Amino acid sequence: MTETPARTRGRIRAAFTEAGVTGWLHAADIDSGAQLDVGADQPVVTASVHKLCVLVALHQRAEEGLLDLSEQTVCPPPGRTPGPTGLAAMLDEVRLSLRDAAYLMMAVSDNTAADLLLRRVGLDAVNHTTRRLGLTRTHAVHTFGDFLALLKEDTGPGGPQALTDPRVVAGLRVLDPAATNRSTPRDMTRLLGAIWRDEACAPEYAASMRRLLGLQVWPHRLASGFPFDDVHVAGKTGSLPTVRNEVGVVEYPDGGRYAVAVFTRASSPAAVLPPADAVIGTTARIAVDALRARTT
Repeated sequence: MTETPARTRGRIRAAFTEAGVTGWLHAADIDSGAQLDVGADQPVVTASVHKLCVLVALHQRAEEGLLDLSEQTVCPPPGRTPGPTGLAAMLDEVRLSLRDAAYLMMAVSDNTAADLLLRRVGLDAVNHTTRRLGLTRTHAVHTFGDFLALLKEDTGPGGPQALTDPRVVAGLRVLDPAATNRSTPRDMTRLLGAIWRDEACAPEYAASMRRLLGLQVWPHRLASGFPFDDVHVAGKTGSLPTVRNEVGVVEYPDGGRYAVAVFTRASSPAAVLPPADAVIGTTARIAVDALRARTT
């Protein structure tokens, strides 16, 4: 007997609670439109998930002839946006194409690569892209460098160590959807669906974006819920103190395609919380299994 949507939502909420997080989720069958939600219209902090919006804006402008993805750019060491990966962690001058910067932005969430592309595309273009696709509750407020500067300002003289203090974390503006880059789970699955149905861009550009999303290196969130050789997961994570997110698409060998967006906020400020990471995969699997059961 197929589980009722109310029962499925209850299981998802229970999984969030057991992991020590508050969570919001939306899952949609990309082809049939069937969906399941738990707080899908809740405004959420996107963090690095917003790099997906930058990616779409970049490819739309390439399709319009306003830039060439093979265009070369030079990234000198001074002025790089901080981060632990990619260009942000390199010591020497780098020359690369826009599409290779996009790879670094998506595969390892490189902040410097993201801001390099934002300088070429512009925040206004990113917001124009999301509006044009009907993502009415998605908005980019600042670059990733400005985002990190705001975090540093709110952390104060205590530096990164202060982020273990719940009182400091509670006052961070980057954790307030009204003050930072934001979206909703439903908006994010709508964006993913548009990419997978070739609606966000012409097919060649949509295929390029799907490829990059499939190259993300992090397996500990969304992908952890689908440990099968024949199931493909493509996605983009986002992280902040207490915040762990991922949006992505799960593709089955029978042709089933499911867009999933999971956003969480932990009660603990600890930087390492494996249950909070894993629950993203757990709840995504519950949702996708429920959607698949409706078609069998």
